[in-house]
This record gives sequence, C-alpha cells and structure tokens, in this order.
Amino acid sequence: MFQIRIHGRGGQGVVTAADLLAYAAFKEDRHAQAFPSFGSERTGAPVVSYCRISTRPIRSHEPVLAPDAVIVQDPTLLTAINVFSGLSLGGYALINSARPFSTFDIDPRTVEAVPLEHRLTVPATDLAMEHLGRPLPNAVLLGAFTAMTDVVSLTAVCEAIADRFPGALGERNIEAARAAHEIIADKIALTAKEDHGAA
Repeated sequence: MFQIRIHGRGGQGVVTAADLLAYAAFKEDRHAQAFPSFGSERTGAPVVSYCRISTRPIRSHEPVLAPDAVIVQDPTLLTAINVFSGLSLGGYALINSARPFSTFDIDPRTVEAVPLEHRLTVPATDLAMEHLGRPLPNAVLLGAFTAMTDVVSLTAVCEAIADRFPGALGERNIEAARAAHEIIADKIALTAKEDHGAA
C-alpha cells in the first residue's frame, strides 16, 4: 500500500487533489481511498488530506501518520507545522515552489529518510496561473507526482481531471499537469546524469 499526505491551505483544492489521485488509481484497477482531516474550513487555514492506493482492499481508515509521499501545496506551511512528520524511509517530498528544495530551512531530521533525488520542487502555482489564470496548484502537483513515482500514471491522472472538470477547465488543468510532469521528469533525468557522471 502506498500512502500520500497532502498539506495545503483552505481554498487550494487539497481535498480535491486526494480525490483525483484516488480516482486515477481506480481507473488503473486498484483500490484507493481519499479523505480530509476535519478541522477549520475557513479559507487560508491549514488543511490536510490523505490518499491510500493498494492492489488489495484497504481496511485502514486512520489518518496517514507514516506517508510514503508528502505533497506540500503551500510552502508557508514549512515554518508552521512539521509537514514531513513520519515520512517513510525512501519516501518522496514534493513542494510547490520555484525555489530548489535545498534552499528551504527544513530540519534535516524530518527528511533524513528521504533520498536527495526524492526531494523536489515544482512551480505549481506559477504553472496554474499560466494555464488557468488562477492560483490553484492541486492538479498541477499531481502531474509532478506522477513523474516522481510510478504509483499512478500521468494518463490516469489526466483522465481523472477530465472527468472531474469537463470542458476547457479540465483541458487547461491537464496542460498544467503535463507541464509539471515534464519539469520533474527533466529534474530527475538531470540528477541521474550527474550521478552517472560522478560515478
């Protein structure tokens, strides 16, 4: 079972992101669940949602305390809460930012289990503004997530977006998700090339 925790703020589509991810997994004939943490619903308040994906029926319904991946939709949360708490050995950390991961003041202990090549950023809000005209990074980050892991495919995520947002809105979200996927794929390829050169 692969577990994802998504951190953001009210109004950024945090809950929708988990729903889309679960729906994409369903499209690939896997079991999935998505649910939010219940707390303040006001715009701008910290929000957390969870997604589990498995090849077998999922019986757990507790919050995800030991995620395999953490997606941070709002980087201001990095100084407010420990978003990477419990992140599993070899896990993935994705931050919505144009800045490199290494430039954030993050306690090294919180990401020590995460390989350097699994610590990535993508300018999801910038891409959302470019393609949607609105600062909604959720679907964009899912495109990036599909490049980081093989949990769900970009095709399945794009199909889930199209079903959830028919018409032009869905098409623009898909374009932004594909752009994010390409950015992350290029970063991973560059890292692999540098590692090969060092070897």
